Amino acid sequence: MELFKIGFLTVKLIDVVDILIVSYIFFRLYKLMKGTIAFQIFFALVLIIGFSLIAQVLNLQALGWFLSRITEIWVIAFIILFQPELRRLLSIIGKTRLAKLFFKLDASEDIDEVSDACREISRNGWGALIVIVRSTGLQNISENGELIQARINKELLISIFYPRSPLHDGAVIINNNKIEAARCTLPLSETSVVNFKKLGTRHRAGLGITEQSDAISIIVSEETSDISIAEDGKLIKCKDYLDLKQKLKEAMNDSKVTKSFKTILARSKSE
Repeated sequence: MELFKIGFLTVKLIDVVDILIVSYIFFRLYKLMKGTIAFQIFFALVLIIGFSLIAQVLNLQALGWFLSRITEIWVIAFIILFQPELRRLLSIIGKTRLAKLFFKLDASEDIDEVSDACREISRNGWGALIVIVRSTGLQNISENGELIQARINKELLISIFYPRSPLHDGAVIINNNKIEAARCTLPLSETSVVNFKKLGTRHRAGLGITEQSDAISIIVSEETSDISIAEDGKLIKCKDYLDLKQKLKEAMNDSKVTKSFKTILARSKSE
């Protein structure tokens, strides 16, 4: 379907749709990489591609040949340079409501045990970092720690984060309603300040794992005894024990996905 002409160029409806899709992809990449070191590299690659197109239009053969050699390997360079960002982007796609319809969310039980353990750890003035796996597997993270494979219970979690315990330093991974591993090393987030407060290593680690997966992390501060939850790369401070429990139930409850699916079906039937 022809819409209009610009000189010798014919613009069709499919061309407009094509441009909108590409624009949206670039916009999402911009939002994803904004404020990171990778954004500068991404901007440089876009400039190179832009200069290459201009050189072809103006028939600058030498410059066009030089830039074309660079653009031939830009896909490989893009994958190598932006491996963390691409993994995060794919993880974001996997967090959409449609994608969650094909995954079963684990660790939806034993919230009381985890919440009670965090409250006791906070009261004792200890630090803790607990990661609850949802649809994105974290086997590579679990394997770098000490495998436990034990049933979730308050006493075990408290004993793990006891300051003199050899397992207290690092994160505990909870998966399939089990304490899968302890003393795990997590990737650190590039975000170092939240709400004008400088984040420590424990908080940056808890935030970092949620940037690369759809996991939830619970962080108990050793300095302030505050309990925070990190999800989707955002850090939220819990007001109290009940607030922690409520946030965990909301995060682990997959009824939202079911409700969305039912809404889609209802709309399709009405139409």
